Amino acid sequence: MRDRELYARILNLTAPWSVTDVDLDLKGQEVRVRLDVDAGAELRCPECEIVCARYDRRERRWRHLDTCQLQTVLITEVPRVTCPKHGVLQIKIPWAEPGSRFTAMFEALVIDWLGEASTMAVARLLRLSWDEVDGIQGRAVARGLARRDAKPPTQIGVDEKSFKKGHEYVTVVTDHVTGNVLEVGQDRKQETFEAYLKTMTPAQRGRITHVSMDMWQPFINAVRALVPDAERKINFDKYHVASHLGRGVDRVRRAEHVALMEAGDARLKKTKYLWLTNPDNMKRARWREFEALRTSALKTARAWTLKGKRSGGVGACSRDRSANACSKPRTARAARACASTWPRFGWSYAISGRG
Repeated sequence: MRDRELYARILNLTAPWSVTDVDLDLKGQEVRVRLDVDAGAELRCPECEIVCARYDRRERRWRHLDTCQLQTVLITEVPRVTCPKHGVLQIKIPWAEPGSRFTAMFEALVIDWLGEASTMAVARLLRLSWDEVDGIQGRAVARGLARRDAKPPTQIGVDEKSFKKGHEYVTVVTDHVTGNVLEVGQDRKQETFEAYLKTMTPAQRGRITHVSMDMWQPFINAVRALVPDAERKINFDKYHVASHLGRGVDRVRRAEHVALMEAGDARLKKTKYLWLTNPDNMKRARWREFEALRTSALKTARAWTLKGKRSGGVGACSRDRSANACSKPRTARAARACASTWPRFGWSYAISGRG
């Protein structure tokens, strides 16, 4: 197979395009593939697709996937046409997007690498500049947005993301149904999230059923201001709910510990992490040691029980019954069977509540 035919097949070229020459430059570490369009081919306006008269030709170059260790460059004189409606325009080419200096195959490789490494790492690996990688990424985002269904979301999530050094943030809005990122806004202010919500009509905002977030007050305020019946639709994420409730239990423990110590009662001394540890992560012996405290009349025990109910966990007594029922299984198989029946004392995935 001749080199021209080889590259024509690699590039998947069809009429009226063909490979006219392949030049190997070992000193420059480059393979230059020259392409041309048939002289008698019909040339069409890229906007309205009508056949137009040829205006002139201009040489263009595109970086393609490497040939072994050598960079591969496609070169051709791209015709421009005169359209009665749109004026002088360059015709469409099948291997690259308008305005890009890279083939579609090469840009796909860059996007794949960006899923694995940083922009600087990809630029260094593929011998590109940071701006070139960023431009390829921008075109990929534009293609994705153009394909996206314009149907307004009904279940969304909002979160802040820090980047660089210090406290620089962006606000990220996602669609929980499709998994798509809907918006990336500067800062994490109330106005940032409100700006996204205002892109929807009042009727569309009324069809939102869930807005998940952490307990960041500006996001809460934005939903309250623009989403009808916001109090029922705000869903706090389980991590922040657990942290919030855990801090509440610890505040009760500290205050009660001071009062008890003044009365000579040291029951709460060195018990901080007993109250904060998820029972799922406790060993059975540790759970039984904890029984006297958690079933006592202490205010801390009451706060701990309320924390479990608020987070959607099952009661402690359910785990007690399961643990006692299989405390002495006769066989390893029986032990595994009993353990598999223990109720989970975990957080629900989304806890509705007020900030």
